[in-house]
Amino acid sequence: MARKLYTGPVVNVTFDGGVCQHAAECVRGMPEVFNVKLRPWINPDVADTPVLADRLREVISRCPSGALEVLEH
Repeated sequence: MARKLYTGPVVNVTFDGGVCQHAAECVRGMPEVFNVKLRPWINPDVADTPVLADRLREVISRCPSGALEVLEH
């Protein structure tokens, strides 16, 4: 599966569903960004301050499969 790009005001997020282990670390860590009930389910627009962007980086760092990555602007 190809890696998808989700653009945000401070950082971008990429996701590769082919390697995702569905551990839900992202959903539990920052449900306001990762909401599986919405489309798109990843919304980095919410992380619109440096503090929220740092929190998003930390949550993504807990992804056990590496399916999620941060792309800095």
